[in-house]
Amino acid sequence: MKFLWLIPLVIGVFVLVPDIDAETITRNLEGGMDIQITYPEEIVVGREGVISILVKNNGWENKENISFGISLSAIPGLITEPSDKITLEKLAQGGSYGENISLQIPSDASLGVHYLNLKYSHVLVANNETPKPPFFHDIAIPLTIKKDPSVTIHTKMPESIFSNAEFPIEIEVLSKDIDITNVGIKIIPPKDIEFRGETLHTFSNIQKNMPIAVTSQIITPVKEVNTEYKLPFQIIVTYTDDIGLDKEDSQTVSVVLRPRTFMELTTDGGIWIGSFFIAPYVSLGTIIGIPAGAIISLLIRKKQNSSKKRTKKKKL
Repeated sequence: MKFLWLIPLVIGVFVLVPDIDAETITRNLEGGMDIQITYPEEIVVGREGVISILVKNNGWENKENISFGISLSAIPGLITEPSDKITLEKLAQGGSYGENISLQIPSDASLGVHYLNLKYSHVLVANNETPKPPFFHDIAIPLTIKKDPSVTIHTKMPESIFSNAEFPIEIEVLSKDIDITNVGIKIIPPKDIEFRGETLHTFSNIQKNMPIAVTSQIITPVKEVNTEYKLPFQIIVTYTDDIGLDKEDSQTVSVVLRPRTFMELTTDGGIWIGSFFIAPYVSLGTIIGIPAGAIISLLIRKKQNSSKKRTKKKKL
């Protein structure tokens, strides 16, 4: 029972937590009244958005007849729930109050930036006894209305790779505006590239603003290459949106396949020295114990091969 006082605080925290992609307006008004308005950065036509309003009385006197009213003329057909107005009879010194207003954007709303006018007012009670004339203040809330929900694909992989090795490829999918279902992430690699892992990943759903990442290993061809060239990877994401429509987004990323230099460090901690590979699980003592002559022989062989190539060029 002694922790019952925490319940209103916990509820307030959950109610007023803003979305990840949200903006905040803060106003410090007359009488020590601090207003914080959190609103969505973007809203898709036909979908919902939430405006969270938090007011704090940091002044010396109580406040009465506090109200917030949203003008609906900026977006014809806009629906607000539970109402387009918030009223509060009294807010004592040091008190705070928060509430949400849900916005339902009409499907025929014009795209672009719209400014909702929020009319605020309160009555200051001087010495907590005498009401003063009402105080009024207008706050413009910019809302960007867009046509389609955003589903982004981010692919992370090395800028360049070389033959006879493994490299990671990580794909992250983020739905910024809506929950999506029946999600498929398909990786279409170029020819001669193998995978250690799946090239098709499926998810029953991905929640709004909750990124999902998948990781695989790409295996490059054993045969060495003499020149560098780009290898394209195509990423295709299919899903069903919140109104039952099947959608598809795609992305093509390229990585450079290049000749391997004399010494290369692999992403899993392995080391290539010429054509000699030291596995990542080999102990430090084993690496130190590698005969120096083997490494020197590799260096000499590399130098001899380079000299032969230069000699051949001169004969031509």
